[in-house]
Amino acid sequence: MSGPSGAGKGTLVKELLDRVPDVWVSVSATTRAPRPGEVEGRDYLFVAPERFEELASSGGLLEWAEVHGNRYGTPREAVEDMVAEGKQVILEIDPQGALQVKDKRPDSILIFIRPPSMDELRRRLEGRGSETPVQVELRLQAANTEMEFAGIYDFVIQNDDVSRAADELAAVIDSCSGTREL
Repeated sequence: MSGPSGAGKGTLVKELLDRVPDVWVSVSATTRAPRPGEVEGRDYLFVAPERFEELASSGGLLEWAEVHGNRYGTPREAVEDMVAEGKQVILEIDPQGALQVKDKRPDSILIFIRPPSMDELRRRLEGRGSETPVQVELRLQAANTEMEFAGIYDFVIQNDDVSRAADELAAVIDSCSGTREL
């Protein structure tokens, strides 16, 4: 699952966990510092740049990308273990990573979360209070680029209403259950 920063991916994932019982959400590794309230192992695996490089070069990451000046990646082993257990695996990743996963796992389903508008996206990013005005502008510029990738995704869900978007996301995942892993 991908979408611009502030599109509501994390919010939808939380809602999804209440709706679809056999979903497992991967925890990404990142080189960025934790935001206030983020918890190691729940929100991200916060790693030093050197450790991230070791994981990337040794094949320990299913995908990785540099986004907003930081590196993010999906630990391979945890994902493979959950798939082997029959779980539906959700990766909350950027379009670069999604393309890498699709290349390595053609059976994966790509879901793009679209914000209702760029004005709303700006409001959400500013409302978080976790980025400086310069960082907000960089995220908005990145959002314009990321939105261009929406056409390569299997499904696009507009997050203008959290409950409706979460229902749509759950329906997509339920429809893929038993046939393909996410």
